[in-house]
Amino acid sequence: MAEDLIIATGNKEEKYQQLLPQIKASIEGEQNLVANLANVAAALKQQFNFWWVGFYLIDGDELVLGPFQGPIACTRIRKGKGVCGTSWEKNKTIIVPDVEAFPGHIACSSQSKSEIVIPFLHKKNPAGVLDVDSEHYNSFDEIDAKYLEEIVALLQ
Repeated sequence: MAEDLIIATGNKEEKYQQLLPQIKASIEGEQNLVANLANVAAALKQQFNFWWVGFYLIDGDELVLGPFQGPIACTRIRKGKGVCGTSWEKNKTIIVPDVEAFPGHIACSSQSKSEIVIPFLHKKNPAGVLDVDSEHYNSFDEIDAKYLEEIVALLQ
């Protein structure tokens, strides 16, 4: 298992391309989902210095806070509520350039300005969402969506 992350340089896409095999190596062979989520969150935070990066796990009709990196966060989010609950309900990636403009946004931190949320599977079943927040507007785009979707696909 790779325990040291090599911080990539270059543009955003090059950083993801260099990070992806490192994440794969860090979770390969580990069956514990929480351990893998923790390492993925840490790798993303370390590489990109996102404001907040973490996972919410499905528990009945709610998402419950899982492993994350960043300031304290909301603990529970109902299905269909906020960006995370909407991403889970619609089973699709949601990019939000300005969180205040998102109907029903849940403000866990007033410093979060933009967000991307990606639903993920574990053992072929819906398991939760990856939530990434930035303290800047318009931080996320289709490049983030593409590579973050590839990263969560490794969790299956």
